[in-house]
Amino acid sequence: MEISALPKDKKIILFDGICNLCDASVQFIVKHDKKDSFRFVALQSDLGKKIITYIGIDSTKIDSLILYEPGKAYYYKSQAVLRIATELGGIYHLIRLAAVIPKSILNSVYDYVANKRYQWFGKKESCMLPSAELHAKFLV
Repeated sequence: MEISALPKDKKIILFDGICNLCDASVQFIVKHDKKDSFRFVALQSDLGKKIITYIGIDSTKIDSLILYEPGKAYYYKSQAVLRIATELGGIYHLIRLAAVIPKSILNSVYDYVANKRYQWFGKKESCMLPSAELHAKFLV
């Protein structure tokens, strides 16, 4: 898929495809995405690499989560988490209250968990393959 073919009406979550914590997070988002707002791309995939290059992120500095809104903006680290939670709505939008905490503190906590995620949650040998029913939510 080319960048120009990305759905303009969906928010794209780029995630670490071999991280068990990231995989669990994606599964959680899929389950609670009642408005069908999100599509998913593994950072390690060809499309993930194209998107990262296109939006101008240094891939050596980002390794866990990016929220990309085609034609609008992108967010990473804690800001991506806050925006995703807000979009899920319901009780999850309350997470946006954390926005009163300085971004530097939120990102420090995010970085700490991101740096420990393989140690705490493990990792896979390769990216997960979505089931047939979820295939449409994952872009390749």
